[in-house]
Parts: sequence; structure tokens; C-alpha cells
Amino acid sequence: MSYAKFVASLIRANLGNINKIRISPQEEKEQQLDGCTVVQAEPLELISQTKDARKVYLDNIQIDFDNTEEAYKSKGNLELLRSLLVFHLCSVDFLLTKNLLGQRVFEKLMKMTFYGQFVAGEDHNSIKPLIQKNQSFGVGAVLDYSVEEDLTQEEAEKKEMDSCVSEAEKESPGTDHREKKYKAHRQFGDRRGGVISARTYFYADEAKCDNQMETFINCIKASGGASSDGFSAIKMTALGRPQFLLQFSEVLVKWRQFFHFLAAQQGKSDMSALEKILELEQLKENLAQLGVGAKDDIENWFTGEKLGSSGTIDLLDWNSLITDTTKISNLLMVPNVETGQLEPLLSTFTAEEESQMKRMLQRVDILAKHAVENGVRLMVDAEQTYFQPAISRLTLEMQRKFNREKPVIFNTYQCYLKEAYDNVTLDVELSRREGWYFGAKLVRGAYMYQERARAQEIGYEDPINPDYEATNRMYHKCLEYVLEEIEHNRKANVMVATHNEDTVKFTLEKMNEMSLSPVENKVYFGQLLGMCDQISFPLGQAGFPVYKYVPYGPVNEVIPYLSRRAQENRGFMKGSQRERSLLWKELRRRLVGGQVFYRPVY
Repeated sequence: MSYAKFVASLIRANLGNINKIRISPQEEKEQQLDGCTVVQAEPLELISQTKDARKVYLDNIQIDFDNTEEAYKSKGNLELLRSLLVFHLCSVDFLLTKNLLGQRVFEKLMKMTFYGQFVAGEDHNSIKPLIQKNQSFGVGAVLDYSVEEDLTQEEAEKKEMDSCVSEAEKESPGTDHREKKYKAHRQFGDRRGGVISARTYFYADEAKCDNQMETFINCIKASGGASSDGFSAIKMTALGRPQFLLQFSEVLVKWRQFFHFLAAQQGKSDMSALEKILELEQLKENLAQLGVGAKDDIENWFTGEKLGSSGTIDLLDWNSLITDTTKISNLLMVPNVETGQLEPLLSTFTAEEESQMKRMLQRVDILAKHAVENGVRLMVDAEQTYFQPAISRLTLEMQRKFNREKPVIFNTYQCYLKEAYDNVTLDVELSRREGWYFGAKLVRGAYMYQERARAQEIGYEDPINPDYEATNRMYHKCLEYVLEEIEHNRKANVMVATHNEDTVKFTLEKMNEMSLSPVENKVYFGQLLGMCDQISFPLGQAGFPVYKYVPYGPVNEVIPYLSRRAQENRGFMKGSQRERSLLWKELRRRLVGGQVFYRPVY
């Protein structure tokens, strides 16, 4: 039964007593290693040996992350010195501006330092030598054209408010039934605030979204041309007006809250999301008691396809009601706890707003088709929690469509979120039931400071785990669950996108325990260009699929990206001296050994 029909039935029945419902607050999830195209050194064949053979192969792999000779064998001495200089500059309050130095001197200094460390080159041709060198040492590349719009805070806030507030809200502010979390707030309109490791897009118009889609298509094509098994990453906020993501996210969350309320009616409020399995007959009685309608009338609402055929309803069954995308605004219906009726989220939708929503979905579909045609896997980056439910749902719909024969579409899960594990387990279970390939990228998260500040000031529950250790536990819990799924069902893939050496070691230990071989190409690792080479290169040379996020673009136009890298490394370097000490160790080893003019051979 379609969501639209279900909505119509509920409206006719009138949820007379739903105003008595007290729906508990809910959070969502996100984050990531930003990036675009991923290039793999060589395509790897699926292993066909027995589990015992895989076990032997894994047991023989010894990866020493303290072996600087292996970690930096792809770097010349001048590159090691540049890394030491850049990391030192990142650890102090240092500012370099072209106003003081002049354009030519500024560009030259940037290429010798920050740009040379974190950016591969200015265009597709200039980055090829670096990509080929890294590939020869077993490390692929995630390409991203990292040019960003250089807006003032005031300009960013104006763009955000214009693109996130509907015409109905502008005409009658304060008359809707929106939750504060899913409304735009000017003081947080500049989504770059407190974010150092993720690119930010601001909506201007539909033509700009088309241009950004073309940029993603070029990334996909570049990846397909460089590798038979590459990746490309996209951001949903680059592909359409974010108003729709806000609104659809609110609808999805409110309907999930309604399900949890009904689960509480059956005494299942303390269970995990997947464990909340509602007895269908009791559910019908609860709905009737709420004034939704007579039990016989409600019977027809749960008769579509396999829904309710087992005599029970779980959250995945409940979510499947939201399927009708013929008229996008039909999706934006929510229970109004004040009037007791199901109502549109907004009083009216203009024809242009409806068209904008559809064009965003069309752009996503076009990118997925290009990925399939070019043999490239598509990673959808996570974003802020007020956008993420919609982003995850749209990604899920792409997975159901394009992941039938192999994993093409990957979703990103930010493990600093309290609900990360619920999201991972629900999506894995859905892929299991429907028989498609699950694909995930696990990250800790890019928006923590911004999310916490927004939740506190606007007045809703903080969606972030209480501390770093809780986030580590969540990451490992989610990762172990996906690895177990790979162990039992070879239709899942995961990218472990992290700079945390302990997490990498945890992954290797679990792969060993589960007899998961790197040559199966099911578990990938990802780090940023210019950082954590002591993790990336030993993994690559041991045969593990590992990728560097490789930004490129003209010097002046990637300054916003470089600024974030410097800020990120400032915090990273103040907290840990490990990478610098390893660089010094290798430099001393070469000088003592007479390798003053060492150059990598490949």
C-alpha cells in the first residue's frame, strides 16, 4: 500500500486523539572523509579459496606501523622535510596572506608548503604523476575538485535563509507545525562554522546545481578512466535546494517517532530499533483507540505487498509505507499532535518548489546511472543531522535500485551520533531482506562543534555522543557489525575512513578473526592526502585496498580547503607528536645510512 493512500486513509479517519501522544525527541546522524573520485591501483579478483586458505593468508600478513622505511619509501627527502615544515606551521598560530607577499610569491610559497602537502595539482593532467606514484605503492586516490565559493559569513547566511525557507513560511511565519531542529536559523546559516573536514555547498539557483552535477559527472568519468574499480563521492546539498532535505527529514523523523510511540503502547520502549516488532492485531487496536478508525477500516491500511503478512510490523515495514514519489509534496505529511489530524508539513507548495524537489531527485539518479556506466562506485557524503534523514533515505532508494548485482552506491555513517548503530543495523537488515548489496563508509564525524552549539542554542537534544571514547566505542560497534555481515554474507562492503591507528588495528584483528582476506576487496581504508602516510602505505603494500583523498584545483581557488586542513592539523598536531617523530626517525635513518639524495623507485 502506498504512503499516499495510507495518508489519505488516515486523514479520512481523523486521528482524533493523537493530540494525547507525547513523542520523545529524536536525533539523526552523519559525517565523513570528504572526496570525489577514487582510483584503485589494479582491479582485484574475488577470492575463491576456502576460509582456511584465507585464514592462512591473513595470518602471514604482518603490518608494522612503526616501520618508517616502509611508510615513507614513496617520499623523497625533500618531501619529508616539507611535511615536517608544514606540520610545524600547523601546530602554531600561523597566517600567510597574498596581500602581504603578492600573488606570484604567495602561489610559489603555497606550492612549496601547504598546497604541495595537501593538494595534488591544478587539473586532471597535473595530478597524474602523483596518482601513478601512489598506485605503484598500493595506494589509490579519491579525487575531488576542491574549488570552493569564497563567501563572507553574511553572504552565506543570506543564501541559507533564502534556500531553506519556503514561500509559505515567508508569507506566514510561525503558523506552521515545524520542529525547531528542522527549520533554518540565521545564526547557524553559515554551515561552515566549526567545520574543518567537509566541504560546504550553498544553494544559489537550479543552474548552479546543474553545474555542480556536471562537476560530479566529470569526477566519475575521471575515476572510470583511471581505474576499473574506482569511487566517486557526492554531496546532496550540491544537487538541489536544501529546503526539501529539511522538510523530508522532519517527516521521516516524526513518522519514526510515531512508530516508537506505538511500540511503547506494546511495552517495547526499551528495545533497540530492530527489536521493536509490533503485533499487528494489537497495533490495529491501538490505532482504533487513538480514534484513527474502526478496526475493519484499519485492516486495509496494512495489506500492501508483504506488509503485515507475518502478523507483525517492524520499523522497516513501517518505513516502507513512505514510497509514493509521484507528487513529492505528498511525502511531506505528518501527524499534527495539536489538531489530531494528519496534515501537510506546510500549508502550500508552489509549483516551482515541487519542481525543485523533483529535479534534485533526478540529478541524484543521473549521477548513479553515470557511476554504473563508468564502472565507478558512488559514495554519498553525510551532512548535518537536520539534513541527514532525507539524505540517507534518498541514498537507500538508490541502493535498492542500483545495488542489485554489485555494490555501486555507498552511504556514509557518522559514528559520533547516538543513533549510528541503529541506522547501520536497520540498513543492513533491509539489504538482507531485499537481497541487494550493502555499501557503507564509516567516519567519526565532521560537524560535532556546530551540531552541539546549534542543539544547545536552539533547544533540542544534543545528537552527539557524550565524549570521544563513546564515539570510538560506537565506531567499533558499527564496524564490527558490518564486518560480521561480510563474514556471513559476502554482499556487504565497507570503507574504514579514519586516521585513528587503533581503529585500523582493530579492523585488521577482526578481519583476521573472521578470515576476511584483503584480496576479496570488501574492506577498504581511507585517509587524507598529506596525512597519516604511516598508516596508508604499509596497508597498501600489504595488499589491502587503501585510498588517499586527493584534492586538486588552482591555488587561489582551493584556499578555503587548505585553510581547513591547516586548522585540522593544528588540533591534530597539538594533540599528537607521533607523525612528526616518525618523519624525523626516517630522515635520520636515511642520513645516517648515506641516503642523502634518496629518491623513490617505482
